[in-house]
Amino acid sequence: MLIDTYGRVATDLRVSLTDRCNLRCTYCMPEEGLQWLAKPDLLTDDEIVRLIGIAVTDLGVTEVRFTGGEPLLRPGLVGIVERCAALTPRPQMSLTTNGIGLERTAQALRDAGLDRVNVSLDTLRPEVFQALTRRKRHDDVLRGLDAARTAGLTPVKVNTVLMPGLNDDEAPDLLAWALENDYELRFIEQMPLDAQHGWKRDGMITAGDILTSLRTRFTLTAEGEDERGSAPAERWLVDGGPARVGVIASVTRPFCRACDRTRLTADGQVRTCLFAREESDLRGALRSGAPDEEIARLWRLAMWGKKAGSGLDDPSFLQPDRPMSAIGG
Repeated sequence: MLIDTYGRVATDLRVSLTDRCNLRCTYCMPEEGLQWLAKPDLLTDDEIVRLIGIAVTDLGVTEVRFTGGEPLLRPGLVGIVERCAALTPRPQMSLTTNGIGLERTAQALRDAGLDRVNVSLDTLRPEVFQALTRRKRHDDVLRGLDAARTAGLTPVKVNTVLMPGLNDDEAPDLLAWALENDYELRFIEQMPLDAQHGWKRDGMITAGDILTSLRTRFTLTAEGEDERGSAPAERWLVDGGPARVGVIASVTRPFCRACDRTRLTADGQVRTCLFAREESDLRGALRSGAPDEEIARLWRLAMWGKKAGSGLDDPSFLQPDRPMSAIGG
């Protein structure tokens, strides 16, 4: 069990498979990209599967989310999913992706055992997509979403970040589009995880702003805390349901008290929180020949030290040194 001093138990593992990405989203990294991790620093496929196996069989993890960077850039992704699907007990497995490449991989991932996907899409307008991501790949994402739905990677969730002056007027249109296509839309407040450290609280679109915009066209009914559980998204029934829309208010309405996540970076570091400035090394233990029991002990020790909250409300808050692309969203 991965328990901390506040009694929270981590059962949801987020695994970053690579720090590389084929987009250059303005809220994540600079146009020129970043200095990527060297290949020897990355966990191998075998090391990833072994760590996930320890988490599932020895530490009580029941859900695994593959992230990046962009996880579809990981050559061994389908094989990793297939091997993790064979674990006992079998974890629920999902993938967070920008959708580029999903059209050609969705069915293979489903056949390997992946349960569902989250796809990032911030706009319905190709020109705004290009401004946000610095790439002309809007159609690729739309085709990837369609392929995921066809393959049965459902519910297909769409993650959207609204940015001032770019797409902050699109919330109602995005929700109407998601309802029409049977996608579950989730708005995410922009978080201080950009490599440029340019995030400013007074410039972000808040959950309150998003809900006000949506209510100009839709009736929203809060689902309630009992339904939410430890999920990061607050959800609302749209026009009486059954369709829902979610808002992840990491900045203005933090949900740290119910957090059940543990995170593994592409280079084998345990992170207790997206906003943590400390990491615990498991790669070194793996490569020095440590048995599973020792790795599990190190993982438990790391999670025992998890802080009460993200610290975003503290005036002395400092962004993590590593950006989102390096630590997994």
